[in-house]
Amino acid sequence: MSHEKFQSCIDACVACAIECEHCATECLREEDVKMMVRCIELDRQCASVCRSAAELMSIGGDYASLLCNACAEICDACAEECEKHEAEHCKRCAEECRSCAEECRKMVAEHA
Repeated sequence: MSHEKFQSCIDACVACAIECEHCATECLREEDVKMMVRCIELDRQCASVCRSAAELMSIGGDYASLLCNACAEICDACAEECEKHEAEHCKRCAEECRSCAEECRKMVAEHA
């Protein structure tokens, strides 16, 4: 598998990982950090899976579809949590997660 056919999903995963890392960092700066714990946890997990999915797609890995399916689920969970918060960084993260989940589902449907 050539990675070019995955490029839009790779790009979405990389962008999502960056936004999730930014969100986690900003959540740590919030006044009530305890209220942001679940958001931070999901941001970190989502960023990790997004980076892994992008890497697996970039090497044409046989299991890229499997990981992208999981990535979509984690992105949805992260978006759902971020949407509970009013912070602008959480709103941006939720949008990026929703976009990434959509790209991952497209990739799985097209290449499963």
